[in-house]
Amino acid sequence: MTSDTPYAYETLNVRREGTVLVIGLNRPHKRNAFDATMLQELATAYGVLDTDDSLRAGVLYGEGKQFTSGLDLASVAPALQNGASLVPEGGINPWQVDGRRLSKPLVAAINGSCLTLGIELVLAADIAVAEESATFAQLEISRGIFPFGGATLRFPRAAGWGNAMRWMLTAEQFDAAEARRIGIVQEVVPDGTHVARAITLAQTIARQAPLGVQATLANARLAERESEAAAEGELVPTVLKLFASEDARIGLGAFLSRTTAEFVGR
Repeated sequence: MTSDTPYAYETLNVRREGTVLVIGLNRPHKRNAFDATMLQELATAYGVLDTDDSLRAGVLYGEGKQFTSGLDLASVAPALQNGASLVPEGGINPWQVDGRRLSKPLVAAINGSCLTLGIELVLAADIAVAEESATFAQLEISRGIFPFGGATLRFPRAAGWGNAMRWMLTAEQFDAAEARRIGIVQEVVPDGTHVARAITLAQTIARQAPLGVQATLANARLAERESEAAAEGELVPTVLKLFASEDARIGLGAFLSRTTAEFVGR
């Protein structure tokens, strides 16, 4: 694949804006929920961003009315329970909780609702821009599982312990102003301008010395990686145990039927 060749994906819209790779989650009919295909394709796109020397920064956004509703549990849970890899060879885990991390900056652009793994994509990015009407919710505990895409590691660091626990342990919704106040997004912009603003930021970064940008990222992550290393190995094993629990079955059933879960603690 050369830098002039269009990027073709089933579940993503991917294009170049000069030296910036712009990646759009493109399952709007499913609220941009991640099925196995989109997980694999996003990992592949991140790998392209990382290894293509003509690219200097990336932007991630959601097509349609929202960023993402998170994981398509009914589609992905069986693969997770069977231990299937959702990161193809050459790809990068979009949540960057295992394997190598992006060596180039990524700007996230959030609109509509940003749920569960969507917040964790934002936390794994380097800069986040949200439109004024965007809303956020870390819903995993209401579905009988827990945030396993890095929120337990990064949310407290970004927002402070109390702010992170306020939203992770209640599964309640918060707005863009609160996201900006606690530091998980860096700018709030008028509705409909979030992608353009993110591209502008990415292009500004792309005009800087690329080796200096990459060295800054790598050096800033040194302490972060040391503190995360021990915890990362526990994320997937823990969630697999929770997926097998009765509470997870109850939570998934409540989610699919749009009812309130009554958990039993086992």
